Amino acid sequence: MTPIPQPRTRTHLPKRTVSIIGTGSYLPEKALTNAELEKMVETSDDWITSRTGIRERRIAAAGEFTSDLAANAAKSAIENAGISAAEIDLIIVASITPDMFMPSTACIVQTKIGAKRAVCFDISAACSGFLYAIEIAQQFITTQTFNTILVIGADKLSSIVDWKDRNTCVLFGDGAGAAILRHRAHGHGVIATRMGSNGELAELLHVPGGGCACPITPENVGQNLATIRMKGAETFKYAVNAMVDSARQVLDDAGLDPADLTCVIPHQANLRIINAVAERLELPLDRFMVNLNRFGNTSAAAVAIALDEANRTGRMKVGNYVLLVVFGGGLTWASSVIQW
Repeated sequence: MTPIPQPRTRTHLPKRTVSIIGTGSYLPEKALTNAELEKMVETSDDWITSRTGIRERRIAAAGEFTSDLAANAAKSAIENAGISAAEIDLIIVASITPDMFMPSTACIVQTKIGAKRAVCFDISAACSGFLYAIEIAQQFITTQTFNTILVIGADKLSSIVDWKDRNTCVLFGDGAGAAILRHRAHGHGVIATRMGSNGELAELLHVPGGGCACPITPENVGQNLATIRMKGAETFKYAVNAMVDSARQVLDDAGLDPADLTCVIPHQANLRIINAVAERLELPLDRFMVNLNRFGNTSAAAVAIALDEANRTGRMKVGNYVLLVVFGGGLTWASSVIQW
């Protein structure tokens, strides 16, 4: 009997750790304040601030697209990491507002930053997208498929907001955050990750129109179906529970307690959600990186922007333990423990 040929494998290669070696972010110049929103819909600065903690959000210019936000954040991360675009093997863009359905926004970013040898693709996991992409990137690096990966969370949510709906238009903004991932000797980097989804509750937070299930037609174009729809109270309750459970699980996976954390970087959706998570984890709020008062909810970009700000302001030192925890439409959620 002829022996069956056996494929060559990489099992002989040592498993590598994965660290974030650089971060970057980009926010559009235009700041839309609560006072300006008062002139657009029936709302008030006090109503928005007391219920969300948001005071202003950034809005991209008419000719400024998700790929532009992403490319600017990427350039910032590349500089912070001290590498060149030519070293990037893979670009992953997490977004629910791609420039177009095809090609991927990652391919457009590749051209804009000059990363000519990079493989490119997008993922869609709403506000959880950046952490989903971090975990995907980790798998490629630990298996030695790629060495240097650029992960970007970017969204131009102003393009899918119904500016007549006061319950949602006050929440969202535009922006992008990025991270460079690579094996770093003598560093643990990403220690543990937990991800979850519940598609049965998709209608709590979704965009009903614009896809093949409900294309925009001359007959429905006036119904604003390609805009965000959210059931706020139900989403709030589920978000708190999912983020707390996910955080506890990933800390257990990492063999850590909440008190071991130097910094917690949560999804920037609502200050009441962050307060509730802090209370249940029995951590002081000053341990949390919060910038939603200035930028609002930027979906996949939110935790990435906050991570970059925490990095550049010295919130984390080498060896510190950091928790990132997010929640978004899908429903989706994720948490990661990283040693900086």
